Formats: sequence, structure tokens, C-alpha cells
Amino acid sequence: MTLEPLGPDERTIDVLVVGAGIIGVAIALRILQSGRAVTVIDREGVAAQASRGNAGAFAVSDILPLASPRILRQVPRWLADPLGPLALRATYLPTIVPWLWQFWRASRPERYRAGIAAQAALNALATSETPRMLADIGATDMLREDGALELYESESELHDAGAAWQARAAHGIEFTHLRGIAAIAELQPGLSPALVAATFIPQWKTISDPLALVQRLARDVERRGGRLRLATARTLAPATDHVRVDVADGPPIAARRVVVAAGAWSHQLARTLGERIPLETERGYNTTLPVGAFDLRRQLTFGAHGFVVTPLACGIRVGGAVELAGLAAPPDFRRSEALLGKAKRFMPSLATDGGTQWMGFRPSLPDSLPAIGPSTREPRVVYAFGHGHLGLTQSAATARLVGDLIAGESTPIDLAPFRPLRFGSGSDRH
Repeated sequence: MTLEPLGPDERTIDVLVVGAGIIGVAIALRILQSGRAVTVIDREGVAAQASRGNAGAFAVSDILPLASPRILRQVPRWLADPLGPLALRATYLPTIVPWLWQFWRASRPERYRAGIAAQAALNALATSETPRMLADIGATDMLREDGALELYESESELHDAGAAWQARAAHGIEFTHLRGIAAIAELQPGLSPALVAATFIPQWKTISDPLALVQRLARDVERRGGRLRLATARTLAPATDHVRVDVADGPPIAARRVVVAAGAWSHQLARTLGERIPLETERGYNTTLPVGAFDLRRQLTFGAHGFVVTPLACGIRVGGAVELAGLAAPPDFRRSEALLGKAKRFMPSLATDGGTQWMGFRPSLPDSLPAIGPSTREPRVVYAFGHGHLGLTQSAATARLVGDLIAGESTPIDLAPFRPLRFGSGSDRH
């Protein structure tokens, strides 16, 4: 969708949503349904970033924070491979040290357990809210309920994942372990015999096309009278009866309420209110191969290698991994090529020609939980960002929570674990 610039007569706004990704448009739709007027602005357009090229998963079983003792034990091995599941550009290390410190603190056992409980609650809310959101926009047909397979190259790898599966089971997540390529082939034929075990997660769902979903949501926002406009928000400032939002071009916006859902750029707006939120970007890479590149029955996860393979209406998407390099560094598409090579090894008949490479920014906080809640400096501003790998999964749930906050109603889950300033607050305003 092409957005028109914000007009001179469109700068007095009831509810302004900054960001037209999956989180922002889902929130806008929810607020419109409550009867309020909404304008959504974005610096590039609808689904211009992570919402465009993600893996398309409603990953309700993905409740384990990345910050964990298990992940910390694997970091040295991963970093030793420059094209492995985790990469950190040396030039970016001085910038990211404070975030890494908070990541380490979040991996402490008590924080880790609390993070699991919070993520499980948010994903449980998503399980009930997502079908409603899809039904509201006539997109139920886009939901695929085929489950997913997590694959292992050894019995020891499956054994090492045991504690993680026990934690999921404690929160009502169903799964079945499979052993041997014959059992795996019943759910996904054509895989390498090097894969000796798998876990089937029946509650896992995917969407047929992540970009098309956000576009449908955006069209429904417009159908209900909402506006989607092209504008870059620069600063937020309290005013007597509104929040002043300075934009890159033209006069400022006067908004009664503001929702910041600008993905990887959200923390920059928070800092203009004097609030420092440690948001980083986990850069993810993928290649989307043409339809028919493989007879893929459901999403496949290769956890030891940090990537997934997803069947989409637009083709077969091979992607994942994490690169810590910030917003400005150019993409390193050798990472896409490395993931494609690994997929070929496990899926021997995969046709790897004719693919389209992509890199996107996953907005992530150190404890893997999003920031959802009001600003402490300006309560008329609500933050809704930092969903990491779970933006699509948690979009409908976040829309419900923000909608309730804007309406002054109680929320269905406790928002304390998602407090935007749970890591502390700074005082600078640049």
C-alpha cells in the first residue's frame, strides 16, 4: 500500500498511532472498534520492516526468553562462527554493551522463570484474540493450523531440550516427541536421515502471507474511517491538552493520545520524553524461494542452527538467526546464503534457485518481553514495542491490551512484567 503524506488539515488528532507494522495497525483497528478516531503514521509505509518479511508464525509455544542460562552456554560457540545463529559485529560492541549487560541480568534463574510466566500469559491471550482479529477483517482463510516440527540431529540434542519442553508443558503447551526418520516422514517427507528426532507442536500456526495480512488489516482500518499517512515522528512533548508530535516535514501534530508502535525506532521517541528503554535490533535474514521449491507440509524449526523454513502463499521462506549490528550497518547477505545452504543439507531436494533475499529488524528488549504500558513522563503516551521474534504472534493480544488502556478499562492480564521502564530510567532528552 502506498501512503499519502499527512495533510496540513490532518494534524489535530484524537488517537495517533506511530508505526504501521503488524502491531500498529492491529492496535489502530482495535481502537477504531471502540468508536474513537485514529490516524496511523509511518516513516516508510505499511509493513515496511519486520512485518513484511517475517517467518509468518503464530508461535504460541515460544514462551522461553532468549536470555537464559541455556542460551548463554551456547553463545561462545555461536560467536565463533561468523555466519552462525548469532553474530556480533565487532564495531558495534561498544554500543551494545549496556544491552548485553541487561541481557545477562535477565538470564538469572528468577528473572528467567518470571519471563516464562509473563510470555505464556501474553501468548495465551494471543490464542484467544488472534482468531477474533482475523475474523473481523475476513482473513480467517489465511490461518494455517498445521502445527510445526522442531528437528534434532542427535538424541543428546533432544535430551538437552528436555527442560525447555517441561517448562512449556507446565503452561499447557502440547507436544509430541518423535524418533527416527520414518516417524518424522509421516509429518514431513523428504528430510535428511541425519535428522534422528523431532518434536511436533500442534498448537503452532502460520499465516499464508505476513505482508498480505498487514495490508488487509490496514485496508480495514481505512474502511472503518481510520487514516494511514506517511510521516516521520521526531519528538514527543507534553502540552496543555494534547501531546505535541514534531514530524520531519510540516507543522507538528496535536494528539490527545499517542501510541508508540514504531518497532526498532520506538526507543528514539521514548528518549525525547527523557525515558531510556534498552531496545536493540536483532537483525534477521531470509530467502524466499519460489512456490514449489520443496514439498513443505508445515513449518520446520532447526533450533541448533537458529533458522526456520515456512510454507507461504508466496513461496518457501528460509530464514532466522540473529545479527547484532544496529540500524545503520549494511546487510550481510552471506547470512541468507548460509541459512539456505543449511536448509539444503537437511532438505536435499530443496530447489535453491530464484530466491529473494531480505533482512529485517526485530525490535528486542533484553528479557524478550515487549514494552506495553504508559509513559511515566506523559501518561497520554502508551508504548507498545519490543516484541522481538513474536510481533505477529502477539499482535492481537497487544492490540487488546492497548485498546483497554486507551479506554481506561482493566486489562485481562497483569501488565507489570511489561512495564516500559522496568530496566530503569535515564534523564537525557536528545
